[in-house]
Amino acid sequence: MEEFALGQSIVHRFDPRAKIVMALFFSVVVALEKSIHASLVAFAFPIVLLILADIGWTKVFGRLVIVNAFIAFLWIFLPFTVKGQVVWSIGPLEATREGLLRAALITVKSNAVVLTIIALLGTSPVFNLVHALSHLYVPDKLVHLFFFCFRYVHVIHDEYSRLMETLKIRAFHPGTNMHTYRTYAYVVGMLLVRSYDRSQRIVAAMKCRGFKGKFYILHHYEMKRADYLAVATSILFSAALLVIR
Repeated sequence: MEEFALGQSIVHRFDPRAKIVMALFFSVVVALEKSIHASLVAFAFPIVLLILADIGWTKVFGRLVIVNAFIAFLWIFLPFTVKGQVVWSIGPLEATREGLLRAALITVKSNAVVLTIIALLGTSPVFNLVHALSHLYVPDKLVHLFFFCFRYVHVIHDEYSRLMETLKIRAFHPGTNMHTYRTYAYVVGMLLVRSYDRSQRIVAAMKCRGFKGKFYILHHYEMKRADYLAVATSILFSAALLVIR
C-alpha cells in the first residue's frame, strides 16, 4: 500500500514538510511552464531524487504506464484539433506540428510531476504527510478529509469487491443491455448506502472516544540543515526553469 515509503535513503529521511513544499513549488512551476525545452530539463529533478531514494525503477515505470494510458488519448485528438503547420494527414484529418508539440509538452510535464510526487511524497507514509499538513497550518477539515479518504478508500473497495463476487455467484455476465446497466446502478447505490452506514458507525465510535474535530499533535518535526538545503535547491532549480526557453 505504501511500498515506496519503505526505505532509509536520504530522501526518505527528509522532513515531510520539506517534501510537501518542494513537491508543491516544483509541480506548480512545471504545470505553468510553456517551453518544451524547460520541461525536458525539469526531468533532471525527479530523476536525481529517484536515484537518491533508490526505490525500484520497475515499480516506478508501472505507475507511469497507468498515467500515460490516459495521456495517450491526447495524442489521438490534439494533433488533429490544434491549428498550425500540417505535418501529415490521414484522409480528411490533418496532424499539425503545433498539435504534436502541445501533446508532447503535456506528456513531458505530466510525467515530470508524477515522478516528483513519487520521489518525494511517495517516500513518506501517508500518516506522516497528514501530520506535516497540520504543521503547515492546512485547515483541519481538509486534513481530516485527506486522512479519512486514504484510511477508508480501501474499505470501500473491499465492499465493492464483495458486491461483485455476489454478482458472480448469481451467474451475472455483463453485456451491453439494460439488465447490465441496471445491475451496475444497483451496485453503485448499494455501495453508497453501505458507505454511508459505515461512516455513521465511524462517527459514533470516534465520539465515544472523545473526538471533537481535532487531532492533537504529540510529536513535532524539526527541520535539519539537509532539509533547508533541499528546499532551497528545489526552489532555485524551479526558478531557473522559468528563464529557460
